[in-house]
Amino acid sequence: MVQPLPQVGRRTIEALLEKNASALRDRSLMLIHGRYAPGATGAFTATVGGEPRRVSVRDESSVLGLLAAWQEHRADAAPGSLLVVTTGVDDSQLGWDLRGHAVRRRTLTVDRAEIVLQRFGAAGLDMRMYREDWLLEALLDAEPAEGGWPRAAGVLTRDSALRALVVVRLGLARPPGSADTSRETAIDADSLLAWSRTTAGPRRFAELKDVERDELKKWLGEVAGPAVPVLLALAETGRGADAMALGLLGAALRDPAASPDTVLAVGGLFGQARPRRAELTAFTDSVEGTLIRWISEARSSDSARQRVFAVLDRADELARDASLTTGLAASRFLPSSFAAQLGAVIAAARQSPDAGENELADLKGHALAGLFPDRVRVAEMAVRLARWLRLPVPAVTGVAAGVAAHGADWGWADRALTVLWSGDPGGDREAARHLRALYTEGRDRREALDEAFARQLAGWTLHATAQQPGGALVVENVLETVVRPLAAGVPPLVIVLDGMNSAVAAQLGEEMEREGWREIIPRPAQGEPAQRLAAVTTFPSVTQVSRASLLTGSAVAGGQSVESSGFTAFWRKRRKDAELFHKASIGGDAGHFLAPELLLALASGAVVGVVLNTIDDALDSGQQGQRTAWSLHDVTYLRELLAAARSYGRPVVLTSDHGHVLEREPGSSPVEVDGPAGSARWRPGTDAREGEVALRGPRVLDGDGTIVAPWRENIRYSGRRAGYHGGAALAEVTVPVLVLAPSAELAPQGWDPLPREQAAPSWWRASAATATEAEPVTACEVTSSKPKQSKTPKQPEGLFTDADVVTADGRGGEELLATPLSLGDQVVASEVYEAQKAYVRKAPEVKIVAAVIDELVAAGGTMSPAALAAAISATGRVRRNIEGFVATVQRLLNVEGYPVLGFIDGGHTVKLDETLLRGQFLPTGGSR
Repeated sequence: MVQPLPQVGRRTIEALLEKNASALRDRSLMLIHGRYAPGATGAFTATVGGEPRRVSVRDESSVLGLLAAWQEHRADAAPGSLLVVTTGVDDSQLGWDLRGHAVRRRTLTVDRAEIVLQRFGAAGLDMRMYREDWLLEALLDAEPAEGGWPRAAGVLTRDSALRALVVVRLGLARPPGSADTSRETAIDADSLLAWSRTTAGPRRFAELKDVERDELKKWLGEVAGPAVPVLLALAETGRGADAMALGLLGAALRDPAASPDTVLAVGGLFGQARPRRAELTAFTDSVEGTLIRWISEARSSDSARQRVFAVLDRADELARDASLTTGLAASRFLPSSFAAQLGAVIAAARQSPDAGENELADLKGHALAGLFPDRVRVAEMAVRLARWLRLPVPAVTGVAAGVAAHGADWGWADRALTVLWSGDPGGDREAARHLRALYTEGRDRREALDEAFARQLAGWTLHATAQQPGGALVVENVLETVVRPLAAGVPPLVIVLDGMNSAVAAQLGEEMEREGWREIIPRPAQGEPAQRLAAVTTFPSVTQVSRASLLTGSAVAGGQSVESSGFTAFWRKRRKDAELFHKASIGGDAGHFLAPELLLALASGAVVGVVLNTIDDALDSGQQGQRTAWSLHDVTYLRELLAAARSYGRPVVLTSDHGHVLEREPGSSPVEVDGPAGSARWRPGTDAREGEVALRGPRVLDGDGTIVAPWRENIRYSGRRAGYHGGAALAEVTVPVLVLAPSAELAPQGWDPLPREQAAPSWWRASAATATEAEPVTACEVTSSKPKQSKTPKQPEGLFTDADVVTADGRGGEELLATPLSLGDQVVASEVYEAQKAYVRKAPEVKIVAAVIDELVAAGGTMSPAALAAAISATGRVRRNIEGFVATVQRLLNVEGYPVLGFIDGGHTVKLDETLLRGQFLPTGGSR
């Protein structure tokens, strides 16, 4: 049987030319046994002996052809050019007149192994490669035109050769300027999945010879994992671009109860690739792992986000075409499954808060949750509002109690209602229907509270003054009651955020604590709840009267000039310098974000006030739009002012002059009134109609001391805007007051921290509904964040059932039966803890460390530092520097460096890993 001629490529010819460079000084003909690769270029320039030579290549199968080629070359070729002839003619058939002109006077035989060694610069070759002609041929054929193969030190191993070949054949990317392809380019499932998304990569692989494709699949499966053969099989069949999308759909077969139709549909999508179930499982796992990494990058990169959704949207399209969408509703990756799970949260929340809580946990486990924070927030707000609605309807017992409850509780419900009104940006009709139902139920309850408050307000305004406020904090007393105690130390910065209501204050308060600010409040009287301060505006609740009253410390009406002179006069009477800055005086000139005059004032010993109109202006000009939240970066100058205050060590009082309500009724029109209206939300007169209340008294500063103001949100007397103020609704009347300190040391005597866990109502926090559903709530009640202890102690389990057990604080077994050991008690009583104490100087008392553990466990594993300090303060003396205290406890609990306790969220949250804690200190698990 005649053996086929070996194929000879350009790289082989170049290698032989270089090897025989010395002989080519006086000869210009080279004969090679073989066949020149079809389609390869017949003329090129090659470097031979360090000099460029023009090379012509002819493939001839007869003696006459060889002679003709040589004669043509001698007659026509330029001096110094070379002729290379590939042929199958044996030397014995050639005369000496032709062979005498050829290099070495004979036909050269190609030794691929020798040429591969030369091209890699290797000293030796892996013995296995001598038996693999396909690999040697591929290496000679695939050598990069620029730079050639990477140089090998010593023996060229098979893995190194295959790695270099794969990079070139598949067109895998390598860092710009890298000469070492084999070392610099990663070859793993992640990089190959990214490669499958390229335009040319899968096509290049499909065009390789069968034997080379099979061998590369086998090797890549060994080095990059079992998912790769499935990926390359899809590339072979022209489905490489869809490989990742198909991998996600393969998850449908994980369900043991998958129907035959589902199995057939998935198999049909994979077509000729036809992976076995184990291979498909490995492929799906690999695709999901890669997508998790891509999704993490997508949170901060638009290009990464586009790459992720190119895969996910295609997967949803394929699933829809194959009728697999329902079978993949539990997927952690598909946009359709995310929408389905979000809808399930909202539907479940309508049934019960607990059901909604369970569905919400599943939604937050979806891989896309981090890319859709706005949509996740809709689900969170639905569950929170469901918890609030499960509570008994609170009673409004008075104006002071109503405003306090709105600032501490009902304003948070307003925050949830705003989000629900705007809805899920990508939701379906069914989800929208449930959102609307929840919103309507919540709005009805809030409207009932506004109506009850308005009845109380009508009687209160008749006699209420700054001197006799009826137990309420009125806006004109904020400077005296709140700001003046702070001014006894480092003078504060007073920021008036015009139009901020309690819902906006709730969000800003959370954000500012994450940025290191500590909210503080005067220590409440015995038995009173710790809650955010809130004041009552003057009437009508508009800037002209409310802001002037706030900044002058007296019930007056006026504009900026009245505010500035009144602010200065108030502090002059108290022997303090003061400066107030409005719009035009806040911003700096070129190169300065804040005005130099404002920065000089902050550097002085004066009390500084700044009025920011961002929210009020946005509402007035219709720029609110679909905004559901106001963040720090949304309010012009706010973040910069806070940074400046921190740099000068100033506490900050963030307050408002009035709140606002939003326009939520599409196509609504103003209510007609007799005579001119005072503004969008009040009118002169006494004839209160449905949804309105008549107000009169010394704190009604317009309308000749008598006005009519609506308490119902959908009443307005002017043209449509984004929002309104001036009325008698709680959201307009309540003035939130946040006192923020950059450090605990700046808190005045008798003031305590208010961590965000205490600032938020109990129903707002996760898993709070069960603890509060059966408890009545009054208008002034705020539940403490500290978890309630069980009235019936549980019986001890496991190691702690023995009556002879003695705890760290000396309790015996009989006491133990009455009071079971908490997890904290178990930890501090362990031998591991005793050993750790030997390495920590001045370790805290064991009861304090036990309290830290128990409080964190009760809170679900995370607490703000301020909340943790407040929770454990009753157990013993704790340093004011809570961060330093936590660092000490870390040294006690983080055995061998394991992160049992630590800070997350940029240092603004303390986290306890209960599983690690038990594993380190209670290897048998401990009692639960």
